[in-house]
Amino acid sequence: MAARDTSQSVALDDTARDWIEAQTGAVPRDEGLWVAALTHGSTGESFDYQRLEFLGDRVLGLTIAEWLYEHTDGSEGKLSQRLNALVSRAACAKAARTEGLADHMRLGKQARADGGLESDNILGDVIEALIGACFLEHGFDTARALVRRWWADAVEGRTGQSKHPKSALQEWAAGNRRKMPEYDLIERSGPDHALRFTVRVSVKGVGDETGTGISKQQAETDAAARFLQRHG
Repeated sequence: MAARDTSQSVALDDTARDWIEAQTGAVPRDEGLWVAALTHGSTGESFDYQRLEFLGDRVLGLTIAEWLYEHTDGSEGKLSQRLNALVSRAACAKAARTEGLADHMRLGKQARADGGLESDNILGDVIEALIGACFLEHGFDTARALVRRWWADAVEGRTGQSKHPKSALQEWAAGNRRKMPEYDLIERSGPDHALRFTVRVSVKGVGDETGTGISKQQAETDAAARFLQRHG
């Protein structure tokens, strides 16, 4: 509770207060809570967003998982793939930029000079902290509605659905609680000007597939795509 208590003496500025009210539909009651959510450790304050980010990350994950479960009929692996993409730091930062969050973040002078207002990590952390603050002040239903508005374009679009086959296979394995894919070069053939590579990818307990290409990387990509077509 210390992070909240020590921020009580710091009030929101008018623009931040108006922005939060516009986002949540209610005037902030516990201003110290929202100040903490917007505050980076570089300010030197005795509080920052980290505890609220921890909470908001879980609220975000549950909201997106529920959303995907309701509106898609994919396998667990495909749901996990989309979930991982939608709650990634890049996705969080994109939502933050869309909503103009950087205008209201509280960073120290050096962090600002170092480009902190454009940092995916900081933007992503702060938007999760705001979700946590919304959950504490208004409850899960309001926090869920906030996430669904901020993430509407990403969920209704194709975020997480079109990935490089190797990345998609890695996420599929993680989502299905399998060991990471292993790639082995099976064959290298042909003259130097027309080399041909054959690679086998295997996931323990599931199976393997082979792929070919004019480079080892291309063969690995082909193998991953074939594996997903068969097992994904």
